[in-house]
Amino acid sequence: MKEKFLCWQTSGWGLSLLLVLPIVAIFYTAAGESDEVFSHLMGTVMATYTANTFWLVVSTMVLALIFGLPAAWVMAMCRLPGEKILQWALVLPLAMPGYIIGYIYTDWFDYAGPIQIFLRDSFGWQSVHDYWFPDIRSLGGASMVLALVLYPYVYLLARAAFLEQSTSLLQSARLLRCTPWESFRRVSLPLARPSIAVGLSLVAMETLGDFGTVSYFAVNTLTTAVYDTWLGYSNLNAAAKISAIMLMVIFLLISAERFSRRKQKLFQQEMEHGDDVRYVLRGPRKWLAMCWCWGLVAGAFALPLIQLGYYAWHYFADSWTPEFREYSLNSLQVSLVAAVLAVLLALIVNFYRRLDGRRMTLVPIRISSLGYAVPGTVLAIGVMIPLTQADHLINDIANHLGLSRPGLVFSGTMVAIIFAFVVRFAAVAIGSIESSLTKVSPSLDMAAKTMGYASTRMLRRVHLPLIRRGCLIAGLLVFIESMKELNAALLLRPFNFETLATYVFNFASDEQLELAALPAILLVMVGLIPLVMVNRSLEKKH
Repeated sequence: MKEKFLCWQTSGWGLSLLLVLPIVAIFYTAAGESDEVFSHLMGTVMATYTANTFWLVVSTMVLALIFGLPAAWVMAMCRLPGEKILQWALVLPLAMPGYIIGYIYTDWFDYAGPIQIFLRDSFGWQSVHDYWFPDIRSLGGASMVLALVLYPYVYLLARAAFLEQSTSLLQSARLLRCTPWESFRRVSLPLARPSIAVGLSLVAMETLGDFGTVSYFAVNTLTTAVYDTWLGYSNLNAAAKISAIMLMVIFLLISAERFSRRKQKLFQQEMEHGDDVRYVLRGPRKWLAMCWCWGLVAGAFALPLIQLGYYAWHYFADSWTPEFREYSLNSLQVSLVAAVLAVLLALIVNFYRRLDGRRMTLVPIRISSLGYAVPGTVLAIGVMIPLTQADHLINDIANHLGLSRPGLVFSGTMVAIIFAFVVRFAAVAIGSIESSLTKVSPSLDMAAKTMGYASTRMLRRVHLPLIRRGCLIAGLLVFIESMKELNAALLLRPFNFETLATYVFNFASDEQLELAALPAILLVMVGLIPLVMVNRSLEKKH
């Protein structure tokens, strides 16, 4: 039994250290001596990149708050026609990759787009000098597009916080003759502030790690600096230094979010199901709320999806190609392998935690989940550093033994991209399986030990049948996230290897959105699956 436990202990710590290796590699490489490329960037464009990144993150957070917070309060505290449909429809933009929304909005609002053509025809304007129109290909345009895609983070968490607030507090506010605005400002908003802060921190991290949208909008950020430094200058050392700066920013964001609510303690009862204290909106207020919420759904999901459907229908023959089928299979293959590996890893670290309840066994779970906070572009740098060193070591050993050099065994194959996906999304699987395991009674473990079951047999015969649904959900979520991942796939894909995400990005970057529509719709449909699951779980709670 002791040997079995040592095996679980070694596996749990070993795998967790393997997953944190890319992050360690980034800081280790960045700590080296500065080179000419990094010094040149620091002396010329790094200040601009940093300022663009700061303003992009701040403006996206502000816009996401403006979009998501009113919608969350309306859906939680007001009665509206069609609210059952609207409450989950407001989450749908999360399924739409930001760069796809960016391509469509550019197609609509650019000088050669239908909106400006309509304005010129209507008012008789001849050129751009005759009128002013906001430039969609700008930092403001990128912020607007990202906010439309990311506001559901604020909406989901804020709405859940509003629904969990005590009915007695809201009724007391009404007895004190508080208007709906005063009730929101003085009662609901302060209580929901921790959840809103978490939502905004998620928006900030997603914005900081975005590459597809900012690249298309020609907004130079730290993420594009990593990409350009690696592929443009072929300088991994400088890319690692910029990546380390981004990681420090992310850790500061997470720390600031936790520090802001370190002393907050909320003691409140959840809203009782029998007491409906929601406001009944009538007249202009009702139509304003309806237009705001449905306008978000239309602008961030419905209209772009209709545009993609139009392109896919009219250019189906040009889109349904052998390359499309091949790249779909590529995405399916790497995402499936990554999902299986992530679930196995999550099972190992969580079961080790269950076998030994000491506090230190929580460490492998936490460090295995660090990769989820790392942007894909930065993670690709961290993955490439140790895999390249491993390839050099293997080739040196083969050369020393007089064997033929095997080449790029890790960094030049699908191993790199699969490893990156596992590091990036292992936290999703770990959280799902951890939640399932906590629901299994410890008495079952004691009964299995009494019957002489070893730990491996206990996992196979007792726990796995009970947490099978959690394992399936974990694998499904990792699979879907891997299918949609663009940043890491762009930098780590082998030669002549494309995924659906990179396939869409390449077409759209070449201004061929019509040919990218069919694979883009497939990515959106895949992304809808976890949103349906999230909505069903929220409906069960409320």
